[in-house]
Amino acid sequence: MAMMLDEGEASDAELVGRAKGGDRGAFGKLLERHYGFVYRAAYRWSGRKADAEDIAQEVCVRLGRAIRDYHGKGAFTTWLYTMTLNAARDMMRKSARDTRKAEAYGAYALIAGEAAEPEDPAEALWAAVRKLPDKQRDAVLLVYSEGLSHADAAEAMAISETTVSWHIHEAKKRLKTLMRSAGEV
Repeated sequence: MAMMLDEGEASDAELVGRAKGGDRGAFGKLLERHYGFVYRAAYRWSGRKADAEDIAQEVCVRLGRAIRDYHGKGAFTTWLYTMTLNAARDMMRKSARDTRKAEAYGAYALIAGEAAEPEDPAEALWAAVRKLPDKQRDAVLLVYSEGLSHADAAEAMAISETTVSWHIHEAKKRLKTLMRSAGEV
């Protein structure tokens, strides 16, 4: 996920160092540089534009609080992706709690407007990816959507590289079954 910088443009490491020191301009440049990355990751994870926007905004807020905790041991984008996954998971848990509450009060019928099945085969595949178990979904999104290597995905997920490979292998088997049952394969 290496980014090409123009000559004279500060690297992520330089911007992070300056942002840690309170430089708001450097922090703003980091946000500007990586907002698209965060939004894409959030969209692939959630499948909904509104949710992706909410997740991306939450990551921006969290980044402001957590930038001092970044030690530079791995790529900034890997750390940022982990923060994005955590924000997306938090949103999913909150949504699940809200849904359970609504069901408990009998309001589920009023809000059950499930999204229509996507007509685009690629979107149908990403919808199936979102149905995978957490670790499988995260591995597939990191490797195939974001283009990370298995090693970088392992760092973002805090697991071993071979475990990432296993999750992807299992995800492929499960996706084949999901796509067949949906009539896509």
